[in-house]
Amino acid sequence: MRLAGKTVLVTGASRGIGRAAAEAFHAEGANVVLVARSENAIAELSGKLGERSLAVPCDVSRLWEVQAAVDAAVKEFGGLDVLVNNAGVIEPIGHLGEVDPEAWSHSLDINLKGVFHGIRAALPVMLAAGGGTVLNVSSGAAHRPLEGWSQYCAAKAGAAMLTRSLDLEYRARGIRAMGLSPGTVATDMQRAIRESGINPVSRLDWSEHIPPEWPARALVWMATPEADAHLGEELSLRDPALRARLGLGDKG
Repeated sequence: MRLAGKTVLVTGASRGIGRAAAEAFHAEGANVVLVARSENAIAELSGKLGERSLAVPCDVSRLWEVQAAVDAAVKEFGGLDVLVNNAGVIEPIGHLGEVDPEAWSHSLDINLKGVFHGIRAALPVMLAAGGGTVLNVSSGAAHRPLEGWSQYCAAKAGAAMLTRSLDLEYRARGIRAMGLSPGTVATDMQRAIRESGINPVSRLDWSEHIPPEWPARALVWMATPEADAHLGEELSLRDPALRARLGLGDKG
């Protein structure tokens, strides 16, 4: 119970990495605030977790909704210690000259501005308490272009820079900022990628993807002082040393 008494807000908590992370944090004793657009899914998860959980429907592309989620966390549990910016979408997948501009822009609002909204809403609460942890779920797409993924690559690159900016500006005031690049994970997002048939990632065998419980375990560890040597960094679950540190296998 490494995080007993701590409050953790997880965006995109209805499925995939977000759901697994919420379950993992709860198992470590934390109060967990489940944030997602899928109201029924997070309500179901909250019912499964029971005490120390709160479901808050929220669209992270809207700052006022994210602020309301943070306010709900503070009202219910008295504060906010850890923010996991996980919510993200892969669509639209398509070439730059063909992709729908409105869909491209809206996805950027989720994948990039959603991270900023989480940081902006959580910072005042964390600073008032003397510190806190912000964990941004990143991607290898932040560092190299992939065909058809211009929106996702651009957004994840921007989110990676937000991690570094947050560390630069607020580490001295107690804010622990880190990113996690999980690699390819067996989630619904991978199903959408496979259906697109664009770029080599869509052609990976399902067995090559890691389970969402692996990045969830990494995020829990990153929320503890054990990870303090990596403040401001983006950790990759493709790193054998990190996997060994977390007791994970060599899949993926």
